[in-house]
Amino acid sequence: MKKSVMEQKSYDFAVRIVRLSQMLTKQNEFVLSKQVLRSGTAVGALLREAHFAQSTKDYIHKMSIGLKEAYETDYWLELLKDTDYIDDKLYESLAANCTELIKMLVSSINTLKKKLNNKT
Repeated sequence: MKKSVMEQKSYDFAVRIVRLSQMLTKQNEFVLSKQVLRSGTAVGALLREAHFAQSTKDYIHKMSIGLKEAYETDYWLELLKDTDYIDDKLYESLAANCTELIKMLVSSINTLKKKLNNKT
């Protein structure tokens, strides 16, 4: 099965987050590392899970949870930057990826909701 653009971007983002987590672990930062790892990799996992949604509402629900995880990841990235665990350059790059995913998710969710509302 071919990945959508959003699925590919979320997967690529997850790979970057795993690498970030590995870097943080080497710095002996375990708590924040686990938090950003969990939320940052959840986005893509939820998009994959959505493929087997039981209905359009279930699909929207899974994508909405993915959106919440992306927003949470954005928080952890900002905190890591402000506490000097990551530099501005790395933060800006990861935050740009995260923001792009958030925008894609919002757009997709809104489109699906409009289609769902037009059916009723």
